[in-house]
Amino acid sequence: MSGQRDHGVFEAELSGRNFDARLTRRLLRWLLPYRGWLLASGALVVGASTLAVLMPVLMARVVIDGVLLPASTSAIEAPDFGTLELAHAFERATGIPPLASACLLYALFAAGWAILGHLQRMLLARAALGAIRDLRAELFAHLETLSASFYDKVAVGRVMTRVTNDVEVLLELFWGLGMLVGEILPFFLALALMWAADAQLAALLLLSIPITGIATWLFRRATRVVYRKIRQSVSKLNQNLQENLSGIGVVQTHVREARNLARYEQINDENRLEETHAVHLEVTYGAFVDSLSPLALGLILWFGGGHVLAELITLGTLILFARYTDLLFRPIVAIGEQYNVLYRAMASTERIFQLLDWQEEVVAPERPVRLPSRLTGRVEFRNLCFGYEPGHDVLHDISFSVEPGEKVAIVGATGSGKTTLMRLLSRFYDFDRGEILIDGVDVRQYDPRDLRSRLGSVLQDFHVFAGSVRENLSLGDPELSDAEVETAARLVHADHFIRTLPNGYETDLAERGANLSHGQRQLLTFARVLATDPEILILDEATSSIDPETERLIQEGLHRITEGRTSILIAHRLLTVQEADRVIVMQHGRIQEMGSHDELLARGGLYRTLYELQFIEEAA
Repeated sequence: MSGQRDHGVFEAELSGRNFDARLTRRLLRWLLPYRGWLLASGALVVGASTLAVLMPVLMARVVIDGVLLPASTSAIEAPDFGTLELAHAFERATGIPPLASACLLYALFAAGWAILGHLQRMLLARAALGAIRDLRAELFAHLETLSASFYDKVAVGRVMTRVTNDVEVLLELFWGLGMLVGEILPFFLALALMWAADAQLAALLLLSIPITGIATWLFRRATRVVYRKIRQSVSKLNQNLQENLSGIGVVQTHVREARNLARYEQINDENRLEETHAVHLEVTYGAFVDSLSPLALGLILWFGGGHVLAELITLGTLILFARYTDLLFRPIVAIGEQYNVLYRAMASTERIFQLLDWQEEVVAPERPVRLPSRLTGRVEFRNLCFGYEPGHDVLHDISFSVEPGEKVAIVGATGSGKTTLMRLLSRFYDFDRGEILIDGVDVRQYDPRDLRSRLGSVLQDFHVFAGSVRENLSLGDPELSDAEVETAARLVHADHFIRTLPNGYETDLAERGANLSHGQRQLLTFARVLATDPEILILDEATSSIDPETERLIQEGLHRITEGRTSILIAHRLLTVQEADRVIVMQHGRIQEMGSHDELLARGGLYRTLYELQFIEEAA
């Protein structure tokens, strides 16, 4: 068994950093397959940004200075950045009047800007969504490799938060950074054009940019704590919701709806308070930002108007500056928004990689022993000791063997270690003291996945998936034919009730098989295992949820299936134990007695006590 590990890290909230180059480099791995789309998106940004900057020039220098007020501006030199020559060429090509020609050209610029922007956003979305899809798939694949011990110690709600909420934050980051490029490039282009048109007026306007930047930085730092608390409250909400919905049967049985609702409302109210605080801060900052553009416009009109009156610049240049105001302030606001997104994304990235890097799986050998085409089925436990936590063993020096074709029942009080023993045989947990041998080979020398494919396990905690009955029986195994699936169902007497369903084997089952009875669901899981024709059967309380009449029906099928097949039965039910060739009695993780049913009853030991306490009613 692996050493002690601190699973509490999954309960702790990571603060994250503004920027982490190492984490960012790791994130880029998921974007690399889509670099073609990203490069194309970048090229489209350049085109769209150029058109966005040239449209105000076209309106100011061509329409206003060139067509509407040509006489008053003829003596003033003002750069037009090639738009006048382009407008004249377009006028000659179309043969329409100058004003109509200039307006049509402006409309074409606007249409081109809109089309390029749309294509850029679509390509960016494809790349971002593709990367997120791949990341989710890798997370899911990794979660399937983690051993049962991980899920014993880490709340499923915490894991779900990483796969859902944290990944969504990364999508927001990818999308936001891509869109930010589309805001920043026009900023620098507009700044260069403004400087060429009037350096003094451009310098005056630039004075307000650092003020905006500092105010944005201070505001985003102030909201950092608030967003971290929001994140924590959302995580608590997810965990509480998952726990209550997963255990809804217990909640309703014990009439805990009101108390559980009160607890959920408490956590929900904590989230509301933090969200309200964040809204207040955002509204205040929004009002500040919204006032900047009018103030900057006032400065332009005051100083720029003086330059127009002094015939230092044209009226079109003044209007050009007014139009560029939005292009200058919008990127600063966008950077401020991305500051919080980046902060949250770094924390989310750290949580995601914490999960991806977490190695807690049953160790597979570098060179596993290949399983034969058919196992003989001899199982042997040698001096096996095991504890879920170091220093706290739940199994003590377990030694016994099961011969090929033998049917062995393991009984004992709850907590005696019966299920743990079978989970170790199935390699759901690792162990490092003692041995478990199958056909003389230590199970740790087999690949765990190959081994499990040869063991047929029906556990207490059975699961039915959403999908058709047939899909639940075959679990998508292409090697299982319809005939094999239906034969397995008949052997456990599930075929009869399946054919009474609306669409028989093609009937769709609800999540967790909610449209079937408890016993029917367990019969399906029983048939699912038998369809694979395993050499070794492990039945852990396999008939615990089936009524006595149904149990008697499947005994005949069980008898045929277990004949010549190694079978280990963990059961409290008398009928199952009586049919076993041998009974092993466990108590406090140790083997107390071993023998046939009749031998143990005659011995008058622990088995006799268990029989009298637990089985006497069925025997009667």
